[in-house]
Amino acid sequence: MRVSVVDAGSNTVRLAIADTDAGVPLPVHTVKWKLRLSEHVQPDGAIGDEPLEQLVKAVAAAGRTAQEWKASAPLAFATAVVRRAPNRQQVLNTVRAQTGIRMCTLPGEAEAELTFLAARRWMGWHAGPLAVLDIGGGSLEVAYGRGRLPDFAVSLPLGANRLTHDFFTTQDPPTEAEIKALRRTARHQLRDVAERIRWENPRTVVVTSRTFQQLARLCGAAPGRHGPFKRRSMHRKNLREAINVLAAVPTAERAQLSGISAPRAAQSLAGAIVGHTAMKLMALHTVTVCPWAVREGVLLRHIEDGEDWWTDITRNTHAALAHADPLRLAILPSPPGAHSGP
Repeated sequence: MRVSVVDAGSNTVRLAIADTDAGVPLPVHTVKWKLRLSEHVQPDGAIGDEPLEQLVKAVAAAGRTAQEWKASAPLAFATAVVRRAPNRQQVLNTVRAQTGIRMCTLPGEAEAELTFLAARRWMGWHAGPLAVLDIGGGSLEVAYGRGRLPDFAVSLPLGANRLTHDFFTTQDPPTEAEIKALRRTARHQLRDVAERIRWENPRTVVVTSRTFQQLARLCGAAPGRHGPFKRRSMHRKNLREAINVLAAVPTAERAQLSGISAPRAAQSLAGAIVGHTAMKLMALHTVTVCPWAVREGVLLRHIEDGEDWWTDITRNTHAALAHADPLRLAILPSPPGAHSGP
């Protein structure tokens, strides 16, 4: 069976087509449309008419492409930029009416769970107790677990693009005061999650997403042309050095650095600060870069749990968002002598 997934994020709309007969999502074809939705939202976060029109065109093109490749109708979802829009339902209704594709917005916790599943399947059971960090344009997802799905999953408002627009407002490159303010916010948001990760002491910690992949490349990881099976890691001390490099140059010059693409150059510094802060608070010196993330998680759930799972997701989007707990953390006592790490 050939299955397709459409992911509408802060920067791009991506289509992934995979063969699933072997029980794993084997890539067949990918396409992306650079919309940069987050840069065109209204002051209150609403999606305006023009960006909505562009989103509709991209989703429609994705549907046609999936059909050309003889894949099923896309499993389509939007991430934080649409999820937090006050006119979210209007956006979803318009996409469906004009494309015939039922798009949903996944709760942040669901994104974290799906990304965890993808990382678990990629890393295998030998990874043991596993923690996953996934930074997108609008949110940061953190998950931990010992099994197929996480024991807890968290979505925090620490997306790289979102923080760039919220904190780096006066000049390019940003001021030292702006950088310190962003770091303080990241520490505050991550404090409870980091304590849980330190308590669990996972055997393996992985990071996913294009932002983390590009930062890892800047820190010396192998380039993408070496293929997905090349082991890649990122060290905290190297990420700290990368922050100094990124903070010293304007956006246009960052795009000339190894691994940093022009579309993500502006948000690379915020992503690096959040990543480094998380690693420090969680007492992590090294993380592994995983090429699979939420799209592969959707494909895996479709393979393992059947089509009804996605049907329920799209049917119950409203209910899921209304009742989702943004911070589902088990209450555990702090270990004696707990600290924030070196």
